[in-house]
Amino acid sequence: MARPIWTGTLSFGLLNVPVSLMSGERSVDLHFRMLDSRSNTPIRYERVNAETGDEVPWKDIVKAFEYKKGSYVVLDPDDIKAAAAEGREAVEVEAFVDAASIAPQYFDKPYVLVPGKKAEKGYVLLRETLRRTGKVGIARVVIRTREYLCAVMPQDKALMLVLLRYPQELVDVEEYRLPEKAIADYRIAPREMEMAEQLIESMSGEWTPGDYRDEFRDRLRKVIDKRLKSKGVVTAEESEEEAPSEQASTNVVDFMALLKKSLDTRKRTPAKKTPVKATPAKTAKKSTASRAAAKKASGKRAASDTATRKASTGSKSGGRRKAG
Repeated sequence: MARPIWTGTLSFGLLNVPVSLMSGERSVDLHFRMLDSRSNTPIRYERVNAETGDEVPWKDIVKAFEYKKGSYVVLDPDDIKAAAAEGREAVEVEAFVDAASIAPQYFDKPYVLVPGKKAEKGYVLLRETLRRTGKVGIARVVIRTREYLCAVMPQDKALMLVLLRYPQELVDVEEYRLPEKAIADYRIAPREMEMAEQLIESMSGEWTPGDYRDEFRDRLRKVIDKRLKSKGVVTAEESEEEAPSEQASTNVVDFMALLKKSLDTRKRTPAKKTPVKATPAKTAKKSTASRAAAKKASGKRAASDTATRKASTGSKSGGRRKAG
């Protein structure tokens, strides 16, 4: 089962709903590795010093901003953390807007908000209210160290969190040469417009996502399967995924009182922060003593082999001298 990206709260007004942020997309790209054609061994991408060509270990790598060609300002990890916004474990809804008012170019990446244990009531309350009003919540969320603008919207039984692009990330269409004159200036006859409308009407239907597939990927997959059958298949053992941790239980909340107070004050209270559970990285280091012992044993074997070769050579030389 997939692990949450983080756990926190979804807050609107004075209501806080414990949630987990789960990925709403799945990568289906076919990934390729580059191999040395002479031996079919993988080619590694190494971090090397541009001047010396020496490999640089991760511990010696720092982040820097190139403010002009060849000139950098180095940033410490604390500098980046300091720029991150407060409320790292909260999706704080700042406003509600009409769903149709957000242009498609602003939508970026989907996630699924999953309610915490005993948090279903607040979750369903927001989901159904958004559905009835045709609104979406505009919020901010910090994922890892970056703050994102996002939209909270209903989708069937779920509340979706969709990351939004900031206006600064979009190219203004005015930068391109686009047809902007009246229709008559392009000599489009009324009959042509009518026939175009009839064509669109004849091809119209309901949006059914399941009717569409990445056909290039399917064809490429068939080519790969054919190669696998002709060359033999090697499968790696699949590791079982760990079950996600249980969400913290919540107390019974008087939603009516909170809603009334939110309407009266029109102010937000800071969301309670839920600590993010980090999964410790698993490391495996070889024993220094084991390496030393192996090296010592290898040296003894080499010395023994040398002595044996010398003894054998001496014996053969002595035999030849006696024969003469």
